[in-house]
Amino acid sequence: MAKSNILFIINPISGGKDKLKIPAIIDANLDRTKFNPNYSFTEYVGHAAEIAEEAANKNFDIIVAVGGDGTINEIAAKVMQQQKILGIIPFGSGNGLARFLKIPMDTAKSIQVLNGLNVTKIDTGTFNEKFFFNMAGMGFDAHISSVFVGNKKRGLSGYLKLGLKEMLNYKPQTYHLLIDGVHYTREAFVVSVANSSQYGNNAHVSPHASVTDGLLDICIIKAFPLYKIPLLAWYMMSATTDKSDMVEIIKGKNINITRVDDGAIHIDGEPYFMGREIAVSIVPLSLNIIVPESNMLVPLT
Repeated sequence: MAKSNILFIINPISGGKDKLKIPAIIDANLDRTKFNPNYSFTEYVGHAAEIAEEAANKNFDIIVAVGGDGTINEIAAKVMQQQKILGIIPFGSGNGLARFLKIPMDTAKSIQVLNGLNVTKIDTGTFNEKFFFNMAGMGFDAHISSVFVGNKKRGLSGYLKLGLKEMLNYKPQTYHLLIDGVHYTREAFVVSVANSSQYGNNAHVSPHASVTDGLLDICIIKAFPLYKIPLLAWYMMSATTDKSDMVEIIKGKNINITRVDDGAIHIDGEPYFMGREIAVSIVPLSLNIIVPESNMLVPLT
């Protein structure tokens, strides 16, 4: 059997974790009867996409993102466009897509998932024609992403501390949504468009989301008093936000969102600036990805 050429694109700063030893761990666990491995480290924002595009145009069959959701986003967009196969070794702050797909957080075990070569297809979304694979949105989470990008203390603890500080001054905004032809107007703290169920760190905003149902979940976190923050956190961590009166979830394929002003949005956790109007859509079963053999990609129940 011919070996597959596999490229590991490693983001050295994602999640604030040292990854210089990653190639040695891969060499110790990768099935060399199946793969010819190569390695590349990113050096700046956008570099992962450049490396992935070059690799996809060459003879690499599988391109593996070693990093978090932002790194996956850069690489997956190029993998999808070239109809190659994506692999994931989770190394981010939240690892939302990897956790949803049940890819182990343990590096050696995630490499063993690659060895299994269980390839499936998942949906992807577009946010003003920019692809996302896990979650995109606007409101407080986008505001935090834009502030957090300049924060030197990455990781969950840094994110939580910054979030609590910023929450004291953040004001909910009015959004007009057109979801598959139906109009909604909502005052919201957050409007998230979910492909998978969670932001990361097992914080589930849409417990019944599926990456294979051809639908996106529009998750509206309503304005709420600050004393309810622990309750909202409990709903997220217990994957029961669909039972909370603080959260409204509407499924759809084609979504237009209009807000009062231009501002921050996030795409797979990475901050961007977009205008008042956002067009969102789903691209069904468009990304080839390696997942654990036990993962049937069904929503949480």
